[in-house]
Amino acid sequence: MKLMLLMIFAADPAGRMLDPKLTLAQRNDACYDLRGDRSPEAIRALSNALASEPVRACAAERLREAGATSELIGALTDPLPEVRAAAARELGVAAAPEALVPLAAAARDRNALVSSNAAFALTQYPGLSALPQLLDLANDASMAGVTALKRAAELRAPEALAIARRLSMASDPAFRMYAINVIRDLGDTGDLPQLREIATANERFSPDSRGFGLLPAIDLSRAAKNAIAKIEEREH
Repeated sequence: MKLMLLMIFAADPAGRMLDPKLTLAQRNDACYDLRGDRSPEAIRALSNALASEPVRACAAERLREAGATSELIGALTDPLPEVRAAAARELGVAAAPEALVPLAAAARDRNALVSSNAAFALTQYPGLSALPQLLDLANDASMAGVTALKRAAELRAPEALAIARRLSMASDPAFRMYAINVIRDLGDTGDLPQLREIATANERFSPDSRGFGLLPAIDLSRAAKNAIAKIEEREH
């Protein structure tokens, strides 16, 4: 009887993964045992496991490995932000074309964890495949928008420079700093007058003045001077 119970236990990784009476290690071992299982029963169990914090990351990874893109896309609208964030991460690894639009929407999620994960997921797409979504998101004055802008700049997209020029005059100093750095890398001599104006303004923002703690000060003047030097070196 004991041997039979052990055999049943070993043959039911989905049940073990969802069993709250088991240890964290046992549940994750069960999740790992589902690797490569593309059966409807396994996909259903893994989708249900997304709601369980102890095995959420493993379940999301197994779904991605099983090619369950539609289930991960559906999880982007789950009530739990942690589930939405986990799904976004794995969709970025998968780089599935059908996930581009849903990820772009998730990058504007009200929850910062979700939006940051979705924005980062878009940066994981190869080549220019996610560029339209990145450029659209880069227009937002948000940290997800900054992530998108940096990736668009890495791709040398001309539109990224236009967005950076606009954001360099934004009210938030952090966004201005990121924008100036993009101008430094992509700009030309036409940007020098505005950069010189910023450089002479001697704008420096301490963490306290920005409403945050444990963050370095932002020195827009120094950033502008560095950008000027880089552009002048590049243009000569």
